[in-house]
Amino acid sequence: DISPLLKDPVAFKALIDLLEDHLRASFPKIDVIAGLDSRGFLIGPSLAQRLGVGFVLIRKKGKLPGPTESISYALEYGKAELEIQSDAVEAGQKVVIVDDLLATGGTMRAACELLVRLKADILECLVVIELKALGGAAKLEAIPFHSLLQYD
Repeated sequence: DISPLLKDPVAFKALIDLLEDHLRASFPKIDVIAGLDSRGFLIGPSLAQRLGVGFVLIRKKGKLPGPTESISYALEYGKAELEIQSDAVEAGQKVVIVDDLLATGGTMRAACELLVRLKADILECLVVIELKALGGAAKLEAIPFHSLLQYD
C-alpha cells in the first residue's frame, strides 16, 4: 500500500527522487513513461515531468477515447483487459513502464505485450514494491525489471 507515501509530501518526493536517480543512471535516453491503471498514474506523471518526457496511460478496457489496442489476460481470480491508445507511442520510442506493485506479474506482462504491438522499445518495468514470493518478475521474461523494495 503506497497510501502513506502519497500522504507525506517529503516521502513522496523521496520516492520520485529515487526513481529518477535510478532511471538517469540506467538509461541515457527515455522517450516516454507509461503508467498502469491506476496507481501508475500517481507515480508516472511526476517522474515523466522530472525527466522531461511524455506520459501515456495504460488503462482498463473502455476508459480511453479513440482507437485503442487491447489485450485480455488472466488474473489470479479471473480475467481482465488492458488498453492503450493506438497512437500513444511511436515505433522505436524508448519506454519505461511504471506501477506501484508487482505481484503475480499478469498486468505488467500484458502492458509489455501492448507496447510491443506498438513497436515500442521497452527499457524497463519499474515498480515501488515487489512481492517476490509470487514470482511476477519471471513473467516478464527478458524485459529488464527493477523494484525499490522487495518483500518475500
